[in-house]
Amino acid sequence: MALSDHPRAYGTAALALAFTAGILLTLGFKDSYPDLERRYQRKRRSRGTLPAPGDDSHRGSLFWGSPVKLEDHESASAHVAAHDSPGEGIEACIGNTPLIKIRSLSEATGRTILAKAEFLNGAGNSPKDRVALNMIREAEAQGLLVPHRGDTIYEGTVGSTGISLATLARAKGYRAHICMPDDMAMEKSDLLLQLGATVERVTVAPITSPNHFVNLARRHAAEHSEKHRDGSQGFFANQFESEANWQAHLKSTGPEIWRQTNGELDAFVAGAGTGGTMSGVAKYLKEEQKLSTVKIVLADPQGSGLYNKVRHGVMYSPTEREGTRRRQQVDTMVEGIGITRLTQNFEAGRELIDDAVRVTDEQAFYMARWLVEHDGIFVGSSSSVNCVAAVATAMTLPPGSQVVTILCDSGSRHLSKFWKHIKEMDHTGDNEASDLFSELGIPKTT
Repeated sequence: MALSDHPRAYGTAALALAFTAGILLTLGFKDSYPDLERRYQRKRRSRGTLPAPGDDSHRGSLFWGSPVKLEDHESASAHVAAHDSPGEGIEACIGNTPLIKIRSLSEATGRTILAKAEFLNGAGNSPKDRVALNMIREAEAQGLLVPHRGDTIYEGTVGSTGISLATLARAKGYRAHICMPDDMAMEKSDLLLQLGATVERVTVAPITSPNHFVNLARRHAAEHSEKHRDGSQGFFANQFESEANWQAHLKSTGPEIWRQTNGELDAFVAGAGTGGTMSGVAKYLKEEQKLSTVKIVLADPQGSGLYNKVRHGVMYSPTEREGTRRRQQVDTMVEGIGITRLTQNFEAGRELIDDAVRVTDEQAFYMARWLVEHDGIFVGSSSSVNCVAAVATAMTLPPGSQVVTILCDSGSRHLSKFWKHIKEMDHTGDNEASDLFSELGIPKTT
């Protein structure tokens, strides 16, 4: 019997064919949907109709026009559990920091500038909490650290990593021995002492010198067993070269930024000391999420060689090679970022960096004062550099674009140096920041 002679069979076959075609169409469309979605959201931002990140706005239904909200119950329950269930000690205060909109910078630029408030990490109050915790956990997994055995964590640091390590060392049953340059703000070493760490402030020296603060910490760790002879071990955290550094940001900071922006960001801007934050976040956004359109931008203070490396492929001129100069390694008032050598952490993500912005000390001073006066945000020097670079980057992007940067630590750790200089600037009579672009010397373009 022919199919056309049997209307019921013909109808069933037609329905099956239509259903199959629908499935194939859906499968073909699903791969292009994320890109179409990003374009749609970008248009909404340019028209000013896109809600702020984290706003659970609803999309209208195609057929009825009523709001429809798509929910991932598994992710939602995990998120609730992470925040509402009791945590275990100070470690539970690390991560899941808020992403905030800096209103004055967003209004001035016509682009949304968001900042990850990393100074709200609860151990050492900086992004180094993530790094310190991951380095300790990796060392414990390898048997290099055993709680309450008398083990000592040694590290060479300009301050923030040492504070995070010292805090976690006390919580987890270790000692901490911190070596730092003697030109760092005194409040950092004072805090380390209150946390029970041994602190060595050493004369500034190039990395080629055995007395460079990092090399000194490495040597102390190697000599620990011979000196103590009590069965305890010395562990050199080695934040500049340890893969646990950038992996901490690959596992936590990057995913948090992605979630908090709903995957909608046009640029990520950050400075590099060890390079871990830059590499970890860049690798997550560009390799894990394959967000090829996001622009990764380095914020680099004056005197650092990383700007030249990213922009021109050359670190420094022969006359400035480390070991040939007697002046400070990085000639800037900024602490925590900027370096004149390539670390393994920076190299891990260097090829993913699209551009770099050089920030002068004067620009950093003006930005720090601007943020206090207009937003009530009191930050340290590296955060200020990040915000200057975020503004400069924003002005290279279309109106409505979204830029994410990092607020590393509070200004309270920079009172005796960075903020002291800002106070001295105020005595000149220039007491109020009025125009952002004239203050920073950045062209106001659209």
